[in-house]
Parts: sequence; C-alpha cells; structure tokens
Amino acid sequence: MIRRVGILGGTFDPIHCGHLDLGAAVQQALHLTALLLIPANIPPHRPRPSASPFHRFAMTALAVAGRTGWRASDLELSQPSPSYTEATLDRLHQEGHSATDLFFVIGADAFAEIKSWRAYPRLLDGAHFAVVSRPGSPVQALAQRLPELAHRMRRPSVDANPHEVSIFLIEAATADVSSTAIRQRRQHGQPIAGLVPRAVEQHIEQHGLYLPNMTSEPHEGPRANPAAGRLHGQG
Repeated sequence: MIRRVGILGGTFDPIHCGHLDLGAAVQQALHLTALLLIPANIPPHRPRPSASPFHRFAMTALAVAGRTGWRASDLELSQPSPSYTEATLDRLHQEGHSATDLFFVIGADAFAEIKSWRAYPRLLDGAHFAVVSRPGSPVQALAQRLPELAHRMRRPSVDANPHEVSIFLIEAATADVSSTAIRQRRQHGQPIAGLVPRAVEQHIEQHGLYLPNMTSEPHEGPRANPAAGRLHGQG
C-alpha cells in the first residue's frame, strides 16, 4: 500500500472544527492513509499557549477519537525546543518517512506567509504541502501572491508523480472559527457549542479552561500516555 501520511500541526489552544475540516478535506482529496495531529510545544511566532501541553494534547486526542487513521502525536511536545516545521519534518525523515510519503496540511492564509518560515525554501522539499482554502483566503490567489512557487502548485491527484514533492491546492469549505475567538468567548462567558467537538467542549468546561482565573494546570506532558505519537508547528 502506498503510504500517504498527513501532518496537521498547530498550537491547538484549543483544537476546533476548522482544524478538523482541514484534515478531512485533505484526507478525502489525496486519499491519505493516516493523519497525524501534532500540538506544538513552543510556537515560534505566537505567545505561549494559554492551556498546558497536557490539556492541549488531551483535547487533540479527544478530537481524533473515532476517526479512521487519525492520531494525536507528541512529536513536538516531547521536544524542549521551539516547534519549527523543518525540524519536525527532519525528525520524520529520521524515522523512515520519505518526503513523498508526507503531506503537510495547512490553511491558505498560513501558507501565504510561508516565505517568513525558518529554512524556506528548503522546507518545501521535506514533504508535499496540501493547502486548503480558508474563509477569506482562496487557494486560487496563491499563485499570484507567490509567483516563484506557482510551477509547483497543482490540483489534487492520487496519480501525482510520487518522486516529485508538490504543493496541492484544495478548495473546500472549512469552518470560520479560530482558537482566539473561542478563548475570547470563554472569557466573556459565551457558549462555544459547535465551534469545537463535543468531547473537547466537555473537557474545556470540566477543567475550567480559558476562564479569567484559569491556570495552566496540570503541567505533566503527554508522555504520560504511551500510546501517543505526534507532529508539527507552523513557522
């Protein structure tokens, strides 16, 4: 069987329906055999997450439960260094994955800033990039915004040359939601139903996450769960 491993990383503070829509769109368009969701440990270009690594990994694991081939991974949380994408891809290569096995899942809004990422443009050779449209950020605009990468952009195809890493442009509907908006709603006592999976909503409520007096307890890392295995960090 051809391995097609998707990599979906982020702070996941909290993970929400927009993240899941990205993963589902790429899984369907590119026939992924697996999808790894990787909470970042220390995001390079963002403030430190509000929730602890323990809670962010737990919410990710709850979000993927019951989804065939989806798995939460602690690949970045187990590292003390900032979560750079190129370092994550290098670790996956060391574990035996070839660049053409891997499909890095990312929204079009984030990919538009790819030139600011560390190790650009080398990191684009570490995996296929599967870019999904986001509200207000259509994939059709990327060729004009990043003309130097236009020759690598193509529509999804299961018959793409397996020896040539590409940038796949995927048009799909994804939820217009952000982790920032969810945290703000919690701060103001507003509901978040429908913005996150129900199990994630219950975890947030049970542990009082993102409330004005929230602490980031507990501090234990996800390695308390030996069944875990994970990847990513944008930037």
